[in-house]
Amino acid sequence: MPAERLQKIIAAAGIASRRKAEELISAGHVKVNGAVVTDTDHIRVDGKLLQGAQHHVYLLLNKPKGYVTTVSDPENRPTVMQLIRGVKKRVYPVGRLDYASEGLLLLTNDGTLANKLMKAASKVPKTYVVKIAGVPSSEALEKLRGGVSIATEDGRRVRTAPASIRLIKEANNPWYEVTLIEGRNREIRRMFEKVGHHVEKIKRVRYGPLTLDVPPGQFRALTLQEVDRLRTACNKPMAGTKRSMA
Repeated sequence: MPAERLQKIIAAAGIASRRKAEELISAGHVKVNGAVVTDTDHIRVDGKLLQGAQHHVYLLLNKPKGYVTTVSDPENRPTVMQLIRGVKKRVYPVGRLDYASEGLLLLTNDGTLANKLMKAASKVPKTYVVKIAGVPSSEALEKLRGGVSIATEDGRRVRTAPASIRLIKEANNPWYEVTLIEGRNREIRRMFEKVGHHVEKIKRVRYGPLTLDVPPGQFRALTLQEVDRLRTACNKPMAGTKRSMA
């Protein structure tokens, strides 16, 4: 069985993220019985039989600023996992919000749906309220709406997809509502920096069909209807797995 296939199965079962699954495979912790590999093979991680992802968990968290969107952090900063208490299944963040950003974050152990949502091709809209230092000109906003060239973390330059931007509060440091159909790391910050404005605050308030509706630091389980709408939003048919609230 190819390593990529094993990674998907392990992630979908909620044992580990895809990246962690790669490490487990490389370190020899994953065993597949027999010479011929099929979908019915028994897979063990550190000797524990993997039963398959029969109970998926889907959570909506209001991430406060000052938390990193990772399972662990080498700098020992607080992670969003410290906010998820009382959940029996292991879950992982879908995408990320940076340390200084806040708002709606999804967590799940449904690796298939998470990977679909994080792909740029899914075009699931994400909406943010953003406070800007200074007042951007009309020309600058039109540039952002049409797409601008920004640098990525690995040094490449990419052009952002068209964005919806509207003023929601006039001030010396105004607030805008920004909707993107992609989610590159620090994309909104880099977009506004491109036209000469620093972003002071970012809060994600919508993710596809979902709206932020819990206080900072709190989370709730998605309803079955919300999960169905998420799947529809990224053109994935509803799977016939059982859903767990927490």
